[in-house]
Amino acid sequence: MSEFEYDLFVIGAGSGGVRASRVAAAHGAKVAVAEEYRVGGTCVIRGCVPKKLLIYGAHFAEDLKDARRFGWDVPECGFEWATLRDNVLAEVDRLEGLYGNTLDNHKVEVIRERATITGPHGVKLASGREISAKVILVATGAWPILPEIEGAEHGITSNEVFHLPECPGRIVIVGGGYIANEFAGIFHQLGSHVTMVNRGSDLLRGYDAQIRDRLLQISMTKGINFRFNAKMERIEKNEDGTLCVRFHSGDPVTADVVMFATGRRPHTDGLGLEKAGVELNDKGAIKVDAYSRTSCESIYAVGDVTDRLQLTPVAIREGHAFADTVFGGNPRTVDYGCVPSAVFSHPPLAGVGMTEAEARNKLGTVKIYTSDFRPMKNVLAGRDERALYKMVVDATTNRVVGLHMIGPDAPEILQAAAVAVKAGLTKQDFDDTVALHPSMAEELVLLK
Repeated sequence: MSEFEYDLFVIGAGSGGVRASRVAAAHGAKVAVAEEYRVGGTCVIRGCVPKKLLIYGAHFAEDLKDARRFGWDVPECGFEWATLRDNVLAEVDRLEGLYGNTLDNHKVEVIRERATITGPHGVKLASGREISAKVILVATGAWPILPEIEGAEHGITSNEVFHLPECPGRIVIVGGGYIANEFAGIFHQLGSHVTMVNRGSDLLRGYDAQIRDRLLQISMTKGINFRFNAKMERIEKNEDGTLCVRFHSGDPVTADVVMFATGRRPHTDGLGLEKAGVELNDKGAIKVDAYSRTSCESIYAVGDVTDRLQLTPVAIREGHAFADTVFGGNPRTVDYGCVPSAVFSHPPLAGVGMTEAEARNKLGTVKIYTSDFRPMKNVLAGRDERALYKMVVDATTNRVVGLHMIGPDAPEILQAAAVAVKAGLTKQDFDDTVALHPSMAEELVLLK
């Protein structure tokens, strides 16, 4: 009989925690997972999935308008936020149920309480119950950061945005990252007056400069307002419920909603990690080795709480590799090289591999190939909006080291193209591939 109640106790039932739990259970481990909110984590409950559904809903604004140019007699259409919101939340409920069923089917015990660590093998639930486990896995994700300004409590984050009682007439979105740009596109399409406030001068740091500059150009043309190098001073709530955002310099902005998208911090506060000697870095993330093991031999961590790459598919791979390593007798690590990513802005952008700046710094001599074109649908719809595809090539080996694009369906196209970049194919390999015509993706094999 084991000296521990569980072979594995997981704190957090998000993407990484759920995958680790079910795979470890499939390897024969006795597993429990504690979740203080809802099974599914950020991605399913308050992130990727509901956000993408809002993006689909918002896109109909342009689609309905464009349809008239294609011969459809489309009347003036109204929009009901409550219908979209409630349908999206219903889908989230359905998916949460599926995640719960997956854990049940793998005989993983789900404990719907907050859990904290009491030692290398100890966990305490909010109800007071103390549990022992041979291995503990922390998969608590990350949490939105609120700026330290007066009146910050009047704003919301991406956690609350899916539950707004109505679509705001005016919204201020604070931040310049992917969350800020995605919701700027959503609310603009739904008819809100959108102002983006950024304390710096750049959007989407980490993405290729030429691609993000194109997004800024398109966003401004659409009518989204930008305030760069803007330092917020305070937020005041007016008697009528509206909000006034004041800055250290420049005119104030009045809005119905202020949304903070100023980054996410690893969710480690109050977990009791210090009681087991688990070390954190200067950002509050759990330090781990290549096998996701912390400074405490019996405690591991995966996903956003480790702040390696804050992406759902990465958390899933980390959770799977952990379970195979510890319970499956198959030590595995995750390859973080050449991971594709996307911003579901309007239009969306996506990239994989090195940006042009990164390649020039690392490789020295590079070749850049681009295609700057107007998608066929935009031509007939009477839209001037242009797509931009960019290939970064190592001039010495002719190997493609980066692909970056902005335009309709860019993430869908980039996912397949990322396989070629990961495989180390050359520009000649792309050139030797016959174009699939007429398509936007054919531009990838016609780049000059």
